Amino acid sequence: MVSEDNRIYPSDLTREQFETVRPLLEAARKKTKPRKIDLFHVFNAVLYLLKTGCQWRMLPKEYPKWRTVHEYFTIWRTPQQGQEHCLLEQVLKKIGWKGPLSTGTERGNQLFNR
Repeated sequence: MVSEDNRIYPSDLTREQFETVRPLLEAARKKTKPRKIDLFHVFNAVLYLLKTGCQWRMLPKEYPKWRTVHEYFTIWRTPQQGQEHCLLEQVLKKIGWKGPLSTGTERGNQLFNR
């Protein structure tokens, strides 16, 4: 069941929250052709994965295919040259996300190869 603010899972952002970080996420990938997938759903899938620690193939069907989510996750978690933190970490800090990175769990450290 979808809540009033269109969130399916507690880890999901609202559209309004997502719009504050959309430009950062869109800039990470070269735009050679129009996107067929909404980054809102991809990013919420990444948040779900980080929050629950589920396996890629176990992402709920409400999210895009796991391979698509993994492709974007790989792009977003790779630090750009000259930057200390990867884009995903920057975005998570910007939205004030409370999860593995802020609690210092082993899962967060594994995801970011620390």
